[in-house]
Amino acid sequence: MNRIKVGDVVAVISGDDKGKRGKVMRILKDKDRVVVEGVNQVKRHVRATQMSPGGILEVEAPMALSKVMPIDPQTDKPTRVRSKEENGKKQRIAKSGAALPTPQE
Repeated sequence: MNRIKVGDVVAVISGDDKGKRGKVMRILKDKDRVVVEGVNQVKRHVRATQMSPGGILEVEAPMALSKVMPIDPQTDKPTRVRSKEENGKKQRIAKSGAALPTPQE
């Protein structure tokens, strides 16, 4: 059971971007990292090609999975996640007892 899935809205709990919220764009399971929209932005210098003009782009860099927590739908605060099995399916449950919605991609 994954506590964070692609499409979840998460809050950053530590680091330079502490307090920011964003949507999970990618999860890198082998490295325990996550890419969150609008968080941990770095500048990339891109060479011009026939397709793109190039320049300095700001892109989201992967950050540690342990630095983010999903948002509780009831309290609108970061929460820990537990799992509960219902009708043969596992559900993610927030600390308040509310079920975390399954993200629609």
